[in-house]
Amino acid sequence: MLVLTRKLGESIAIDDHIKITVVQIKGKQVRLGIQAPKETKIHREEVYSAIQDQNKSSGTAPADLSQLTKPLKE
Repeated sequence: MLVLTRKLGESIAIDDHIKITVVQIKGKQVRLGIQAPKETKIHREEVYSAIQDQNKSSGTAPADLSQLTKPLKE
């Protein structure tokens, strides 16, 4: 893990496409602004974890879609 210190208004560049800027510091909270391409998915960690958990619990789709209609025909 890379740990950096930034002051209000300072930024961090990731590759040529992502820029993270400290936009506000209030008490123990830091507000970050993120500039990234629209196709880049950005989530808070707790939201990302919930998405991953939901994807795992949903299982996988059958390889053959005809398997979906089989129970209906019986």
